[in-house]
Amino acid sequence: MGFHASKFFIGCGFQRLYPALENACRLIHFPRSLIAVHSNFCVVILLERISIPSSVDRRVVSPEIRLWINDARNRIEAFQDRWDRPLMEQFVAADYELVYQTLAWAIESQMLIGRRFLEWGCGFAVVSALASTLDLDVIGIEAEADLLDQGRGLTKDWNVNLELVCGNFLPADAEHLADDPTLPSLGHAVESAYEMIGLDLDDFAIVYSYPWPGEDDFHERVFQRHAARGALLMQFCGPNDVRLWRKRS
Repeated sequence: MGFHASKFFIGCGFQRLYPALENACRLIHFPRSLIAVHSNFCVVILLERISIPSSVDRRVVSPEIRLWINDARNRIEAFQDRWDRPLMEQFVAADYELVYQTLAWAIESQMLIGRRFLEWGCGFAVVSALASTLDLDVIGIEAEADLLDQGRGLTKDWNVNLELVCGNFLPADAEHLADDPTLPSLGHAVESAYEMIGLDLDDFAIVYSYPWPGEDDFHERVFQRHAARGALLMQFCGPNDVRLWRKRS
């Protein structure tokens, strides 16, 4: 297996082993930034990068889904243009058509360990709503109440079946996996949502996130630490950049 297609996350309670781990990773041209050292455990876990075909953006999208995506864009634009509210800094729309096409391809082509789908930071819940049309049991978590209200309005108008929860999408101890305390995902003063929904991260087959620049590795660390073996992580990281990972061990 090529190392360019995979990521190891290493936690080690024996600090004397860290230089050896660094040297080993340097020899195989593995990024040092992906080594995570912690005080209470020593694990090596593999996330396998799944290659997404370049033709995925040519998948047929039904007229109804296209109308929904256009409606979502109009709602987001109207929300962001309102003069009577502060700009919601922690919200940027994704390429919803590409995300939908990639998700549909993944469901068809990849072995799933279940049908539960979780969106981290769902905002207007557009991806959650689109995922619900693909025979998935969908939950979206959002920390910002104003965004969650917009998401609930959208999903009601679209008449889709899913659950939206106000809370933090990070598991309770996940902040310790960050190597930068200023990451946007760490800035939400709300409780973790998992107790509210009665599920843990390892109860989900697919997790979707749109990480801010510089925090994609952090999202991957959280996923590899808490997700179930065989689960998929899909990330939208910018224009024409959708990534798909599977937790292998």
